Amino acid sequence: MSAGAARRYVAAALSRCRAHRPPLWEPAPAPARGLRPLGAGGAAAAALPLLLPPMRHLSSRNRPEGKVLETVGVFEAPKQHGKYETGQLFLHSVFGYRGIVLFPWQARLYDRDVASPVTEKSENAAGHGSKEVKGKTHTYYQVLIDARDCPHISQRSQTEAVTFLANHDDSRALYAIPGLDYVSHEDILPYSSTDQVPIQHELFERFLMYDQTKVPPFVARDTLCAWQEKNHPWLELSDVHRETTENIRVTVIPFYMGMREAQNSHVYWWRYCIRLENLDSEVVQLRERHWRIFSLSGTLETVRGRGVVGREPVLSKEQPAFQYSSHVSLQASSGHMWGTFRFERPDGSHFDVRIPPFSLESNKDEKTPPSGLHW
Repeated sequence: MSAGAARRYVAAALSRCRAHRPPLWEPAPAPARGLRPLGAGGAAAAALPLLLPPMRHLSSRNRPEGKVLETVGVFEAPKQHGKYETGQLFLHSVFGYRGIVLFPWQARLYDRDVASPVTEKSENAAGHGSKEVKGKTHTYYQVLIDARDCPHISQRSQTEAVTFLANHDDSRALYAIPGLDYVSHEDILPYSSTDQVPIQHELFERFLMYDQTKVPPFVARDTLCAWQEKNHPWLELSDVHRETTENIRVTVIPFYMGMREAQNSHVYWWRYCIRLENLDSEVVQLRERHWRIFSLSGTLETVRGRGVVGREPVLSKEQPAFQYSSHVSLQASSGHMWGTFRFERPDGSHFDVRIPPFSLESNKDEKTPPSGLHW
């Protein structure tokens, strides 16, 4: 079984898990002690063995006969209310990677799919739509991605998407921390593990330590608390924008990165994370992007190009999502962005998908961007 086929196998099994149906793999190990078997009712009914394909490529000579999945933990019931704590292990419900929660963020979600049809001046000023969008509080998490899973998701989600401005004269210099991500509450499928180092990431043991008296048994070290406090302005997720066109949902999360002085002027930088999701069964491919960028200085820039980040991703029922990050700079402290993505259907026809307008705002309490990872 190929890695892609195994991923689809697990994804199909997960969809059945979430619906409280028997898993696809047989035979399955017995549930952990104290957990009722599937279908017994109650919260524990979601507890199932979590199995994933082996993360290393084994030759037929050293691979056990018929071995396609490995047990990594036991599923827990997803939380309908409240939030997950630091140290919670999870499987990403869309991209399928293993991860661990570092800390939560409370964001304002502006969902244009449920917006009221009332004109809002700020949206018209952005040149897009006439819907009043009221933000609602939603929980997102800063997480570490298991390094063993990165090769399997690299075509669907950037694993070096969290970037920072380097602290020197070159205003375009960026650096990234591999294996960091932001995950929405509903995308988390929690599980537990008896492994004291269940996630392979260079920051895991710097940020977390095992404590069997706690639930979950991984607690924050002082270094994690200090890192969060130091980099808070550049990590904090505050606004999330979402809109669906022709069953393609676009989610945008902007982040302010800081200001740099260049040629006697101030240049303000943002990064933005975009997730594209195909909510239909029809296969589509992203072909073009069309951005409009308005700056408070009064300039309006139009950007057209093929694909995004050098790719033209295909969104199918088996691989419905693609996530990437990019950057924008303005010579003003605020602005707006909006636009469209052009998709192609199998018959060659095209359609445009709206990118919800979002604000580019600078932090009022401007601080010096981080100079690197120092502990």
